[in-house]
Amino acid sequence: MSTADDGIQREPLSNTIDPDEFTPRLLALLSNALVWRESTELRRRFGLGTNDWRVISVLALRPGSSATEVSDFIGVNKAVVSKSVNVLSGRDLIVLMDGPRGSRPMYLTTGGVEMHDQMLPISMQGQEIVLAHLNASEIERLNELLLRMLVDARELQTLDNEAAANG
Repeated sequence: MSTADDGIQREPLSNTIDPDEFTPRLLALLSNALVWRESTELRRRFGLGTNDWRVISVLALRPGSSATEVSDFIGVNKAVVSKSVNVLSGRDLIVLMDGPRGSRPMYLTTGGVEMHDQMLPISMQGQEIVLAHLNASEIERLNELLLRMLVDARELQTLDNEAAANG
């Protein structure tokens, strides 16, 4: 039987974060819900997931990107992109070419273009959910703020990485 002095904290701490007022938590929950919805629908309809869609989407926007460039653009680990590249090339949705200095530029095939066009509306539903309660000026302001926050977060990540490298 445990006593009150057993070194186990059984009551909530007094200095905690209010989960309904902590914006990073709310953003993460919204993002997770949107990604789950999108991924579930993409898997159900096409047998592809959100990461596969992200690679297709980047190549639609930036044909000839390498896996490293796609990884940097969408902010995920290169291993995640490589897994999607294998799936997509195996389904003949993308093709990898030989580029300068050993690079591997990637392009959508005709089938990849068709898949992009079929997947796009599913992704756009997430956009509609996010923007449904905002007017045009609020949307513009939200996007400006999010872009600024991303810059700040990347700068902080760079500083953290430099501090870790310096011991």
